Amino acid sequence: MQLISKQSQQHQQQISNSIVEIPVFSSSSSRSSCWISSRKMRTAAIALFYVGLWVSSSSLVLGKRYMRCELARKLLEQHSFERSLLSNWICLLEHESELDTSKVSTTSNGSRYGLFQISSRHCQDGRRGGVCNVRCQDLLEENLRDAAACAKRIQAEEGFRHWNGWQRYCRNTQNLPNLKVICGI
Repeated sequence: MQLISKQSQQHQQQISNSIVEIPVFSSSSSRSSCWISSRKMRTAAIALFYVGLWVSSSSLVLGKRYMRCELARKLLEQHSFERSLLSNWICLLEHESELDTSKVSTTSNGSRYGLFQISSRHCQDGRRGGVCNVRCQDLLEENLRDAAACAKRIQAEEGFRHWNGWQRYCRNTQNLPNLKVICGI
């Protein structure tokens, strides 16, 4: 019985150390072979899997680039933005983030996140915090709930002057989009 189990162990060892032929094609289209042990191949495959998993999870920010009228309707209907200020918001968002929820900008005062380009003093990296008690990463999502609430709070406390894009391009009412004509809002 011990002889059988010893032979079985030797057989398993031979299999795990076996050599596998993998065809490799060079740029000159000539065919050659490369010999790799199955143990090394398994280790490489596992390492590649974990690297792929790490890369995909570290960049798992699902953002969206909105069209002007689509965003105007969403802010008005789903997030209760005031109709009278909607043109100011759309102008601001076009110049701050180009209507892209996943935009991150770095300035001398820190980073700005998401559609509303909310500064890092209003959010916290990795956990809820800052003035708006929100994770900075949550401001990059297509779901605008946290970002919209934070932006409305900033606007109520500091006004649109908080955003350089608004001061530079939208302060003059002649520069504001006429959403009634453009979008039927």
